[in-house]
Amino acid sequence: MAKIEIYSSPFCGFCHRAKSLLQSKNAEFEDIDVMMDRVRKAEMMERADGRTSVPQIFIDGEHVGGCDELFALESAGKLDPMLESDS
Repeated sequence: MAKIEIYSSPFCGFCHRAKSLLQSKNAEFEDIDVMMDRVRKAEMMERADGRTSVPQIFIDGEHVGGCDELFALESAGKLDPMLESDS
């Protein structure tokens, strides 16, 4: 199973949507709360090419973007193969 990391905050609707999609696929992920953690937020921004919005999602170290990009991968049939990869 792929290693999934989601930088998020607790009150973000887009974060909840993205996590719900992954949960519906029984995909395990690391949820990294950046709301009050400046160090992790800076880490997210560095990994996500300066993006400051949440969620920022990484699958096997590859930045896939936010909620909209995750759902676009799903619509295109590309998400399942990414989730099934062996990391």
